[in-house]
Amino acid sequence: MKPIFSLILLWCLVFQLNAQSPGLSRYDKLTTTDWLVAPIAQKAEVITEGKNIILYNGLVKRVFRIEPNVACIDYKNLSNGQQLLRGVKPEARITVNDKEYSVGGLIGQKENAYLLPEWLDKMTVGPEDFLFVSHTVSDIKPFINFKAKTWGINQKQPTGKHVAFKYKAQADAVKGLEVTVNYELYDGIPLIVKWVSIENKNNQELKLNRVVNEVLALVEEESAVVGKPEEMKKQHGIYVETNYAFNNAMRYDISDQTTHWKIDRTYTSQVNYNYETPCLLEVYPEKAPGIDLQPNEIFNSVRTHELLMDSYDRQRRGLMIRKMYRTVAPWTTQNPIFMHLVSRNDEQVRSCIDQCAATGYEAVILSFGSHLNMEDSTAKNIQRWKELADYAHSKNILLGGYSLFSSRRISDEDDVVDPKTGKPGGAFFGHAPCFGSKWGLAYRNKIKYFFEKTGFDIWENDGPYPGDVCGSTSHPGHKGLDDSQWRQMEIQKELYRWLNEHGVYINAPDWYFLDGTHKIAIGYREVNFSLSREQQRILNRQNIHDGTIEKTASMSWGFVPLTRYQGGGPEAILEPLSEHLKDYEQLMVQYYGAGVQACYRGPRLYDTETTRQLVSNTVSWYKQYRDILNADMIQLRRADGRDWDGLIHVNPQLKQKGFVMLYNPTKEKMTRTIKVPLYYTGLTSAATFKEKGKVAKKYPLNRNHEVELTFMIEPENYTWFTVE
Repeated sequence: MKPIFSLILLWCLVFQLNAQSPGLSRYDKLTTTDWLVAPIAQKAEVITEGKNIILYNGLVKRVFRIEPNVACIDYKNLSNGQQLLRGVKPEARITVNDKEYSVGGLIGQKENAYLLPEWLDKMTVGPEDFLFVSHTVSDIKPFINFKAKTWGINQKQPTGKHVAFKYKAQADAVKGLEVTVNYELYDGIPLIVKWVSIENKNNQELKLNRVVNEVLALVEEESAVVGKPEEMKKQHGIYVETNYAFNNAMRYDISDQTTHWKIDRTYTSQVNYNYETPCLLEVYPEKAPGIDLQPNEIFNSVRTHELLMDSYDRQRRGLMIRKMYRTVAPWTTQNPIFMHLVSRNDEQVRSCIDQCAATGYEAVILSFGSHLNMEDSTAKNIQRWKELADYAHSKNILLGGYSLFSSRRISDEDDVVDPKTGKPGGAFFGHAPCFGSKWGLAYRNKIKYFFEKTGFDIWENDGPYPGDVCGSTSHPGHKGLDDSQWRQMEIQKELYRWLNEHGVYINAPDWYFLDGTHKIAIGYREVNFSLSREQQRILNRQNIHDGTIEKTASMSWGFVPLTRYQGGGPEAILEPLSEHLKDYEQLMVQYYGAGVQACYRGPRLYDTETTRQLVSNTVSWYKQYRDILNADMIQLRRADGRDWDGLIHVNPQLKQKGFVMLYNPTKEKMTRTIKVPLYYTGLTSAATFKEKGKVAKKYPLNRNHEVELTFMIEPENYTWFTVE
């Protein structure tokens, strides 16, 4: 059964179930609105009802029993009625001075396959568990007060409710530790963000070995009589992402450092013979924190984003994840049009600024290999780049530049120390500086100083901190091995947040989106840009298809080598530009047509008036349809060089509900009839297609919200349609 048809049946079933269950609490009724298609009117609420506190926004319901301690007793997806919980667990767990303590929670549940409300009054509190004291409710406050200088489709901070549960210690060994478990419930999306704050009110330091900020006994995804945890499916009804991710993978699931699916030995009625079903979710960084918490110091855990999913369909799940980014990290919707300049002198910078202004580009980024050095804090260097930034601003052009942190060797004193050898080395990139070293802390300060004094607008930070642990005990930014990852991570994240709040746009090839970065590589092999232009066209479209399923186009950058890059000959590059206009145009169109900005790397954007007109016309076309081209993307067919490929952008809130891009990679004229899915456009009965903005043709939608579209494309060419 097709995914869209399945969704239609689901909404019909939801409506029928609600109609047949008049006795349901309003907090249990399933939504009949698809939140990916139409806005949800219900706002986030925090309701006190007897012994329970309910978090509710029409899409998700999460209930906490607060007597005799706080425990999550209900976690329900109101799009499909799925109950995620099968048992009660602590609200958090902390390990202090090598001893583990539960925060909240109840004990005494005998059956762990499911949870009945009548069992709760018989459950008790552990003798050393942290006890609930009080709670407060407030509106969500911005995590980052971002300042946007560039175009973006969403410039609004998210709204919703924040509830904070405060706990006190029972055990004498941790008296004076105050723990607050925080939840944020967002408007219009089945999303809850959770984190834990710990304040040391003792007069002596305490060793905070580990903080597990989420523990959930989830319903298992599958039952297997024999099977290891790694062989069984994990719970697909919940997507978990934290702001503690790094790995240079350009994907969150591989970059994630915090999600742990474990077995639950208390669940003795499970089907698995060895009790190894992966049905216990715990969230914590494996190599952190290891913090010596000083008197009056406050520790804030990772922020866990829990997004409830109602489908196995990868496309729909990707749409949900992308909606989460647009909601909680609206800065990621910024998407400036930029040129990647390789400069040797100031005059080349001015010339490139002039070319950008003449073609509709919005920014210049001085690429690696240029003559920019942000680490030079001398008055002469600062004044030089301030003058160039001022010149760019006079032309309404943003100016940015490249700086490398991690994949370089500084010195034995400042490099990461391998804990196995006690010597520099052993880092992700072999040798790399420690962010907590004197050099690392000075680097952070120099970057802030450069942006503050020059007025630069964009930072391309290559080699961000990639999670290296450091065995040094002499670096001022961390005490030793135990706290080295957490402290370095905090230095990097604080720098990104500071820059973001000062209006600086950040390109960084690692997963720091939730702490302020804007864009990451879409995912490509750099040496492929030494291949022929024909190969690059198809490979780039494959990269676009694969790299935008679970991140938005605005979160991704591609690459176009105007000059030689990673090897290759004349067949790989676009210079002289005037001799390769067809390839230049199509490379621009397939990136802009996907809403993806590419790094056009070279010394110039045009070499003749004809080339300038081509670039200017293409950028104007993109700007004309910018809103819909930056909308969600549905991948129609992946490029394979054999037949057509393409995509459709969808946004039911715009006048243009869809925008279809189609390509013919073959050397023959092509005529095809395809089914175009329009469910996520919000259109229900008919759609009007305009090819290249010209003649309009109306099509009826079938029961799967599709239209049959016939098109013709010339050899090695493209076409496009607006949908209204």
